[in-house]
Amino acid sequence: MSHAQLTELGLGRGAIQHRVQRKRLHPVHRGVYSVGRRRLTRSGVWMAAVLACGRGAVLSHRSAAALWGIRRGDPSRTEVTAPGRVGRRRGIRAHQASLPNDESTEVDGIPVTTVARTILDLAAVDDRHRVERAMEQAEALRLADTTPLAALAARYPGRRGTAVLKAITGKDSRAAGITRSHLEDRFLRFLAERRLPPPDPNAWLHLGEDWIEGDCVWPEQRLVVELDSWQYHATKAAFRRDRARDRRLQLAGWVPIRVTAWDVEEEPDRLEAELVGLLRAGARAAPLRPVRAA
Repeated sequence: MSHAQLTELGLGRGAIQHRVQRKRLHPVHRGVYSVGRRRLTRSGVWMAAVLACGRGAVLSHRSAAALWGIRRGDPSRTEVTAPGRVGRRRGIRAHQASLPNDESTEVDGIPVTTVARTILDLAAVDDRHRVERAMEQAEALRLADTTPLAALAARYPGRRGTAVLKAITGKDSRAAGITRSHLEDRFLRFLAERRLPPPDPNAWLHLGEDWIEGDCVWPEQRLVVELDSWQYHATKAAFRRDRARDRRLQLAGWVPIRVTAWDVEEEPDRLEAELVGLLRAGARAAPLRPVRAA
């Protein structure tokens, strides 16, 4: 807990010092204390570092990536971004930036940069290979933000690391046929073999204030195909999240369907017939175009 939080609970300076002497509070950083025990969990270390950096501070960079589960962090140093200048603190690497509201969130009570902002920060301090691995892991965990990575890259065109992100996620890589998974590669080959119209792969759909990424999108027909693999959809949380996405797409006038490797490999004729029917039906509807990632 921070000194300010203890003060809000009614503890004065003397009461705080008394509890420190009685080992009920243990100083972690200047003005930050652990309650009851000295040894902190990793989450406790992260939270203490954020509190030590003052109001508006959030976990960021490699430490945020570790909290999100998309990269290993440095256990000896916690990275934090704060709006003001932070003095030297043992075990903390502070970055200075004022973050808009859509670039920070909270996970397990810890203020942290969003997944997209975390990857943007990683691109400024990590090599391309590690950034790509983090992006792949975020995709595997089905992590998404209301403001996608492409929108942040456009927001900070001259920022260090933005060029790396554009090289990884930009239109040039999609035009060259770089796709995100074996199932996606196989599905696109299936469409070509059956002479079905090609979709926009990995396209962003702007739904109200939020963005949703569709695996394969036919904008004129309002059709979205989500490619389900066991790796990406094996948990109950992912299952629930996917169904919630489907409902939101339907409310916005899209037709979402889910395609598995079984559909492509074992029942291609049925899948072709269904897609043909949906594309024909959608062609009669007014166009609703997505905003594609830059």
